[in-house]
Amino acid sequence: MSPRREPWIAASIAFVLFALSAHGRHTPYDNYVRLAYALLHGHVWIDWPGAWIDALRYNGAYYVIEAPFPALLLLPAVAVFGLATNQTTLSLLLGAAAVGAAAALLQRLEVPRAARWWLLAFYVAGTDLWWCSQLGDVWMIAHAAAVCCTTFALLELAGARRGWLVAALGACAALSRFSLVLALPLYALALLRARQRRRAWLGFAVALLPFAAFWLWYDQARWGTFADIGYVTWFHQDQAGSPTGSPLALRYLGYELHSFFVQMPALSARFPFVIPSLSGVALTWTSPALIFAFWARRPRAEVLWLWAVTLLVAGPSMLYYVNGFAQYGMRHALDFEPYLFALMALAARRGLPLWARLLIAWSCAAGLYGIWYWNAIVRHGA
Repeated sequence: MSPRREPWIAASIAFVLFALSAHGRHTPYDNYVRLAYALLHGHVWIDWPGAWIDALRYNGAYYVIEAPFPALLLLPAVAVFGLATNQTTLSLLLGAAAVGAAAALLQRLEVPRAARWWLLAFYVAGTDLWWCSQLGDVWMIAHAAAVCCTTFALLELAGARRGWLVAALGACAALSRFSLVLALPLYALALLRARQRRRAWLGFAVALLPFAAFWLWYDQARWGTFADIGYVTWFHQDQAGSPTGSPLALRYLGYELHSFFVQMPALSARFPFVIPSLSGVALTWTSPALIFAFWARRPRAEVLWLWAVTLLVAGPSMLYYVNGFAQYGMRHALDFEPYLFALMALAARRGLPLWARLLIAWSCAAGLYGIWYWNAIVRHGA
């Protein structure tokens, strides 16, 4: 197989697998289609069809609170097909593109071919990427978009380190999942090693300007302020939230640590025997191969940078008042798993030990079970 074709083949295989498990799904949680339709008609409030659509009622209108980038990607399709646009199709494409970028990243990091395919299998099935991509719901497509943009940003940082492109990809990730705005300063720091540092920084700063301007305009258009108050206002109205305070607080840390590292599925004597909680299953049980990231040692600067951005981006998820409910696994981990994947790639430059392959096999089996369980039991193929 030609190395140049490998990313395309990986992306194609991923798309087929994602599409087969989606079985033509047209998600009812198509908030982004409705937001794209609204933008095409000159406003940011959406036509709210009913309570199944998460939208915040504010000053007499309904608004999508999730980050808007997937809606921008849907604009051409919605211009043609209107509200009949299938949001899940874009989710499948974003997930597959993320896999293609991951394959290219592994090549650029000089990971041996055998180890590359093991790691790609983990990225596809050992994380929530496949599960999110094939559902296409508003929350899931946001993850697929963020993983896609982040993986491409890491690919660029492993190559030419063009500041404008790193900034654009990082901003698109942040406009998919707001927590990824915290990665932007560290992307700028990574450009210290660019061949033309000043040019890279200038390109980085200039490229961020239109994204920042859009973000400020979008908040002003929705809330009448440049501050994004959507999630705070939602928290004040949510039954799981509180009438006062912030959705991010230290008091939620214990709950999140339990969710990410302890929470187990229930066991039953009846089929299907393993019953995942609707509020998720800890990474300890669904993605134990992530521990291989701790074996990355060189290059030291890259390893330290990747750990720094991982911890920074993970911070909001560890302090948030909900863990991603309803879900399989811990979908919020997709915000920082691309960085852990890059660490795993660095650790795999000398090959994958048997124990790491066994953990990848476990992770993939757990991921595939979650996809089957969600489609067969939770969604009943819908």
